[in-house]
Amino acid sequence: MTKEEKVLVIQEIKDMLQDAKVVYVASLEGLNAAQTSDFRRQAFKNNIKLKVVKNTLLQKAMEQIEGVDYSEMFPTFKGNTAVMIAETANAPAKLIQGFRKKEAFPALKSAYLQETFYVGDNNLDTLANIKSREEMIGEIIGLLQSPIQRLISALENKEEAKGAKTEEAPAVEAAPEVEAPATEETPEAPAAEGEAPAAE
Repeated sequence: MTKEEKVLVIQEIKDMLQDAKVVYVASLEGLNAAQTSDFRRQAFKNNIKLKVVKNTLLQKAMEQIEGVDYSEMFPTFKGNTAVMIAETANAPAKLIQGFRKKEAFPALKSAYLQETFYVGDNNLDTLANIKSREEMIGEIIGLLQSPIQRLISALENKEEAKGAKTEEAPAVEAAPEVEAPATEETPEAPAAEGEAPAAE
């Protein structure tokens, strides 16, 4: 690779990292060509930018990024390296996890998200369980909506209960009228039967 080519690659990596909030560095070592292209396809489907890079060029690009000191990640830049950039915090971790159900790789080297560094593959589960900004907003909205929904539900139930009472009222009044003649007739029948033997 010529000096000019290296400069171009460094610039390309810088452009990827410039406004990235979620940066994962993974090892695809151990994956064959077919598995690597399958992993790339899945990354694309999940809106994850993936680029296999040279460690020295990745480090140089990261050193030139303003606002974030990536130096904590540099010791993990060994062997085969792929940079993964995503909008959703846990998307790359979930992708790696899902792929690992069938293969031994990829492995997580390090990650930077939510202004925190995670170094080592042992952080994969933690990263996969991190809630994305969208999920957190959804939960907050759900929490805010639930008291309002309970109030609306209570008001609706109150209205239904009022409506049910007014509908039941005539039925309650009509019931004694139907029962009244039945209670008057029943004592008369045994009384008449009881009188007949007494007269004999």
